[in-house]
Amino acid sequence: MNADLRDRIEIRIGDITRLPVDAIVNAANRSLLGGGGVDGAIHRAAGPELLAECRTLGGCPTGEARITRGYRLPAEYVIHTVGPVYRGDPRDALLLARCYENSLAIAAKRKFDAVAFPAISCGVYGYPMAAACRVAVAAVAEFLAAHRFPRRVIFMLFSEDAGEVYRACIEETA
Repeated sequence: MNADLRDRIEIRIGDITRLPVDAIVNAANRSLLGGGGVDGAIHRAAGPELLAECRTLGGCPTGEARITRGYRLPAEYVIHTVGPVYRGDPRDALLLARCYENSLAIAAKRKFDAVAFPAISCGVYGYPMAAACRVAVAAVAEFLAAHRFPRRVIFMLFSEDAGEVYRACIEETA
């Protein structure tokens, strides 16, 4: 990964619902109607208007992405993507990479400056953090190398342990 790409990727620890960026990415379920973990936190912070808008979308297949307004969040938009439930199948990595690619494509089309991602599929969907991180960093680096937007991608992680995994992965990719 070249220095320009490293300047466009940032690791932070904390609450994704508090980030004042163009869009935060929601690790959603297929219904888009809220759930646990990051998904539940985003729905709670955004307020009931988010759920009402999500009801109009008709769900989202695994690997794809949809966009809504952010409502009560400091982020203007929420990009919802559905990660794979980890099964140890090679298709898991392909579907996870598509989550990042499709979310970034929405951000690029809208010329967003900054987008923040959680560790998609690493909670109740069971994807091992190190394996998911390799997929995420590779997909984001490849996309950013080919596109001007978004200018910055933040991996907003819940714990310092997850942050260390992501920092190590980025160093390995460099």
